[in-house]
Amino acid sequence: MTLNELLADCRVPVLGLCAYSGTGKTTLLRKLLPTLNERGLKIAVLKHAHCNFEVDKPGKDSYELRKSGADQMLIASSKRRALMMERPVEGDPDLKELLAMVDQSRVDMILVEGFKKMPLPKLELHRAEVGKPFVFTDDPLIQAVACDDATELPADFALPKLDINDVDAIADFVAQFIARWQPVALQPLGPSCDSTERKQLSVKQGLDRILAMVTPVADREQPPLKHCVNRVLADDAISPINVPQHTNSAMDGYAIALDEAHQSGRRYPVVAEIFAGYAYDGTLQPGEAVKIMTGAPIPAGADTVIMRELAQEHDGQVQFEGPLERGQNVRPAGEDIAQGQSALGAGQRIGAAELGLLASLGLAQPSVWRRPKVAIFSTGDEVCSPEQALQPNCIFDSNRYTLHGMLTKLGVEVLDLGIIEDNEAAMITALESAAEQADMVLTSGGVSVGDADFIKDALAKLGRIDFWKIAQRPGRPLAFGTLNETLFFGLPGNPVAVMVSFLQFVQPALRKMAGEQQWQPQMMRAIATEPMRSRVGRTEFHRGIMQLGAGGQLEVKTTGQQGSGMLGSMVKANCLVVIEEPLEQVQPGDPVWVQPFSDLL
Repeated sequence: MTLNELLADCRVPVLGLCAYSGTGKTTLLRKLLPTLNERGLKIAVLKHAHCNFEVDKPGKDSYELRKSGADQMLIASSKRRALMMERPVEGDPDLKELLAMVDQSRVDMILVEGFKKMPLPKLELHRAEVGKPFVFTDDPLIQAVACDDATELPADFALPKLDINDVDAIADFVAQFIARWQPVALQPLGPSCDSTERKQLSVKQGLDRILAMVTPVADREQPPLKHCVNRVLADDAISPINVPQHTNSAMDGYAIALDEAHQSGRRYPVVAEIFAGYAYDGTLQPGEAVKIMTGAPIPAGADTVIMRELAQEHDGQVQFEGPLERGQNVRPAGEDIAQGQSALGAGQRIGAAELGLLASLGLAQPSVWRRPKVAIFSTGDEVCSPEQALQPNCIFDSNRYTLHGMLTKLGVEVLDLGIIEDNEAAMITALESAAEQADMVLTSGGVSVGDADFIKDALAKLGRIDFWKIAQRPGRPLAFGTLNETLFFGLPGNPVAVMVSFLQFVQPALRKMAGEQQWQPQMMRAIATEPMRSRVGRTEFHRGIMQLGAGGQLEVKTTGQQGSGMLGSMVKANCLVVIEEPLEQVQPGDPVWVQPFSDLL
């Protein structure tokens, strides 16, 4: 296991304390932990212990119940809680599993005592009298060495040196380690370095090559606001007004000028009543109140609103209960968006919420990029349209329809050229026509080894096309290149492979082309509830169903059989389970990446 794999799910820094027995790890920790606590740091400690250690005594209920066969024993009080689990394993316990058991939302870092051979950042402790060799000479993850005065370090020693007896200096080092820590960002879609020698491109390598060739559209448009749904802003949307426009009341209640001499039970004469959409023309005098509704402008002279539930009004006077605080229940003008501020940035895709925000600012014709044009067609004499009767030895064309659906959700202009017959002349004519009309051409099928040569011959005559093998399943074959200035994607033929390849390659390319420069696919971590198999060296995409489990964690299972021609499995699924290249199998309880369908499907 690599450092990145070990720490991929950690939300806080992890630092190991590495030392031989007799060096004084526990003694140091007993002094270091209070020092770190005084600095406001909460520390979790994970310790590697001997085989048959016990945490409670014979005769105690927790001990007796565990020995009677309880797999897990949780004991809790108002002060503390302890979970004891019987987990016999060969060799050392799984450090990654142990790290996942720490409630990382409640601590600032995890200190690990033991696990000397595991790939994690470590602070080496060394005392000359113990008579053991240094660890840092063979472990590149050692960050510093804390040693005594009698220790003689090599002449070429280049790491930070700390005094093992100076707890404050070691605490300084730990604080600096926390400050410079960066979460590990594993790449679930494989390595991105193109210099990596491999027979098949990783998903990330293929995507990087594609995005490097994508040029965003350059034409701006200003359609009516209702026609801007799913369009991408070409310029920042600058607010011409304050939102809210006026300092206003956040509650139904009474507006007053709160003075230091205010006393409970004081009576204020009510001089006016203000409804939303109206204003009080005068200036409120000290000791006066106005009855005010939510959203109504705060009158001049007032600085506080007391909610109606804390007020008692009789005979034109009001008095208030409970403590009052100046400025309560008042929303300042421009609190949400100030005049001249950017409300939405260029490159933002306009959804329902963004549409409402633009409307609230009076931006009735925002500047957006024109929609990319995408031409699609299917190939093959064995494919027929659903509008026709199914012919012998044929299948209905589903790929063109799934592509049409995904493209429509992306807000592009779709040019559907239908089904092209199996001959080179027809293919050349279709490709030429598509390239003249569109920014991108999509086809499915004809890109695998052994597929009809006329497809590849036609592409070779019209453009520059590369045929790649992507280390993924489903969807290994992929053709990509250009027809003159038009991008071309040749997707696999199997229906699920078409959709998976579209999600991983075509969608990012189209989003960049449409003006979404910083878009990234959404990836989340979920807990597998069933075993899943994969093959080392390729990224596997299983159709999955994710949902919150009883414990509040996101869990995922597959839809069952994963054949690349089974469109029904895509209908049942709400995500793809992404199994990384290094993994051969996933066990129940293991964390996995999931890619939700919410963006597109």
